[in-house]
Amino acid sequence: MRYFIYLAYNGKNYCGWQNQKNAVSVQSVIENRLTILLKEEIKVVGCGRTDTGVHAKSYVAHFDAANLSSFEKADFIYKINSFLPFDIVIFDYKEVEKNASSRFDALKRTYEYHISGIKDPFKNDLCHFVSAARFKQIDVDLFNKACQLLLKYDDFTSFSKVGTQTKTNICKIVHAQGVKENNYFVFSISADRFLRNMVRAITGTLLDVAYKKITLHQFCSIIESKNRSNAGESMPAQGLYLTEIIYPEKIFI
Repeated sequence: MRYFIYLAYNGKNYCGWQNQKNAVSVQSVIENRLTILLKEEIKVVGCGRTDTGVHAKSYVAHFDAANLSSFEKADFIYKINSFLPFDIVIFDYKEVEKNASSRFDALKRTYEYHISGIKDPFKNDLCHFVSAARFKQIDVDLFNKACQLLLKYDDFTSFSKVGTQTKTNICKIVHAQGVKENNYFVFSISADRFLRNMVRAITGTLLDVAYKKITLHQFCSIIESKNRSNAGESMPAQGLYLTEIIYPEKIFI
């Protein structure tokens, strides 16, 4: 049977989701613990590739297993979480159609980027810190005007990591908005798919608009240039979270 598992992780101690040589990934840890608990070799396929230090509040992966059906759900969830390290948690699992894919069947993904204007010892490695003066300079109205411009485009080569193996840089962004409250700023963005490093590059470029380093017209020119070197800096990984993935109901049993 094929299953979707729903999980979250703090990415600080991992090289990202994807298995890599000579580094510990979230994928490798989950595969190891599932294999031990289910007493069969388990290979897990994730909904996407998060980079080193990036977090996930809601992540979905799929795997095939013969022995999971022998567990009560609550018992399995308790046992697998007792095997997992403190910075990874599995919330739930659901049986899906045999050809369902956590990666290719996703209809929408949502990310958030978190910025704080005050030093907070409880949020080290969980957001990007800027000085109070710098935080105050973020013009949310300009930021959100640039966000609306994103929805008019579909080729985001200017925000993609160079040298990736993707066949296309076409994405459909359906939502983008920044919210500033007290000393905290959260940028949320939703699309059918994202390119490598895309959200962090978009965030950095949107902040250039918000800091009035570039105009809205220049922001559009950057997108239309399809040249990564024209866009803003890639923001640090610790502020980025994958927060939601939406799937069609028909794939669930």
